[in-house]
Amino acid sequence: MAGEAREQVAAQTLELPREPGVYLFKNRDEEVIYVGKALDLRQRVRSYFLSPASSSPRLRVLVEKIAGLEFIVTDNEEEAFMLESNLIKKYAPRYNVRFKDDKNYPYLRLNLQEPFPRLEVARRVEGEGYRYFGPYSKAGAVRETVKLIKKLFPLRSCRQSLREGEARGRPCLNYQIKRCLAPCRGDLPQREYAAIVEQVILFLEGRMTHLLKRMEKEMQRAAKSLEFEKAARLRDQLSALQKLGEQQKAVTTDLRDRDIIALVELPAGFSLGFFKVRAGKLLGADYFKPVTASAGEDSAEIMKEFLRHYYERASFIPGEMLVSHWPAEKELLAGWLGAKKGHKKVQIKVPQRGEKKALLELLKKNVLLQVQEEERQDREKGLALQELARIFSLKELPQRIEGYDISHLAGQDTVGAMVVFLKGQPCKDEYRRFKIRTAAPGDDYAALTEMLQRRFSREDAPLPSLVLVDGGRGQLSAASAVLEGKGSPSLPLAALAEKEEQIYLPRAKRPLRLPAGHPALKLLQQVRDEAHRFALAFNRGLVLKSSLASFLRTIPGIGPARSKALLQHFGGMEALREASHEEIAGVPGISDVIAAKLYEALQQTE
Repeated sequence: MAGEAREQVAAQTLELPREPGVYLFKNRDEEVIYVGKALDLRQRVRSYFLSPASSSPRLRVLVEKIAGLEFIVTDNEEEAFMLESNLIKKYAPRYNVRFKDDKNYPYLRLNLQEPFPRLEVARRVEGEGYRYFGPYSKAGAVRETVKLIKKLFPLRSCRQSLREGEARGRPCLNYQIKRCLAPCRGDLPQREYAAIVEQVILFLEGRMTHLLKRMEKEMQRAAKSLEFEKAARLRDQLSALQKLGEQQKAVTTDLRDRDIIALVELPAGFSLGFFKVRAGKLLGADYFKPVTASAGEDSAEIMKEFLRHYYERASFIPGEMLVSHWPAEKELLAGWLGAKKGHKKVQIKVPQRGEKKALLELLKKNVLLQVQEEERQDREKGLALQELARIFSLKELPQRIEGYDISHLAGQDTVGAMVVFLKGQPCKDEYRRFKIRTAAPGDDYAALTEMLQRRFSREDAPLPSLVLVDGGRGQLSAASAVLEGKGSPSLPLAALAEKEEQIYLPRAKRPLRLPAGHPALKLLQQVRDEAHRFALAFNRGLVLKSSLASFLRTIPGIGPARSKALLQHFGGMEALREASHEEIAGVPGISDVIAAKLYEALQQTE
């Protein structure tokens, strides 16, 4: 049946126009499985059926799956290039080279339609009027960037709807500690706030030299106009930015802006490294992997798709890109990049010698080190799963491990948490939180029973390969009773006690003790600790909603006196959340150890 449909499509290619456009291959379920563009639609589409043996393995499989064809004619190849990109994003075809989508890579954004924009973290690009920065490969890098910006630039962080000349009550503590210009007062000119927004944009684009020059001019202008408070603020900002610039490593002598992209082929696929160089200084590194690309694929096609994917919404496009492999259709790609840059020239180069070649080799080395570290972690996880299968006499590796913990504050606001590890890695999309409804305050066994009963009453939820509860013999007994009552008495179950790291097993008289560095124990500890962290963060979040003072009491080492000192120093949660570890440690009576615990708790509840 599939063969007949494919032959019909092959015959249909003879009727295609010899014009530029985009073509879409579909399978027998009418799903779009590949999107491509062509200068000559008839010639390009026919080529798939004329010499499939010479194609890559992925394209040979693609041809076998083709059961339908659609095409769209465009005026020129440039239009086809842009339409192809939009359709790939829309359909996410299985056989196109693709990278992770927007919901996986976080962005920073400014809503420029607001009179007084604030900086937000976004998981997907949507709507008009936003200015996006990124994508970032790690959420941690985004959080650190936001914290740094809040220290350097007095942007507002509140969610109020503000208008110029319209007061919204008293300004918060951020205004008092010079972290916000307080547009909520109603007397801040929109143009003055817009100057701060422009500084943030230059900072996020990595254009530090432009930023410093502009701020120095604004400082001198403010001083001449006798705006001494504004001049002092700009002076402090300028000093902090100059110190930050001194920490960045100079890697080229010509002081140009450029991005460096290295594609490294591995036995199982590809990995890409990315260096961002601005004014000759290395500002950061990132690493990306294609979602659909296997070893032996066309490196030129992968490089093209990465450049198109990354710069589709990049906030800044440099005038030069150094790449390890020439991208497919490099002239068309360079024209597209130039148009996005504001009709300015963008050069794509493969350096052959000198400092640029050395920089590209350094990036490749970093990619390989990153891959080696990931492989080492994968080997450790694999060994841990094998050991768990042996300990629990499992026929297969425990692919899905569920960890459970209970948290409360002196018996109040009791909550439960479930974390899920798939193939030894945390899968946060599967995490669940439980507000305990029926258990008596302080009764951890009853709370655990309630949570597990609710979890295993869900018929649509997959059964785990292993259940781990935080605690000892009592928690194990409570969990065993629930599983027996739900008809799953044979489900592998264990309890891990934190004090002596003993593993309690059903029907075992004595707890199991494993060596401290045993891979199975390390994985169980990771699951237990993650469940504990997740439950504690949920409990603290609930407590925080009712009282900041109550929240502070959840931190070990913070009693009434230290709580009072923190409240007097910061005034409220907004300022405390924005404080660094060093600023918290600077409060009288707060040691470095306690500051670290509080800082970590604040990050978890954010």
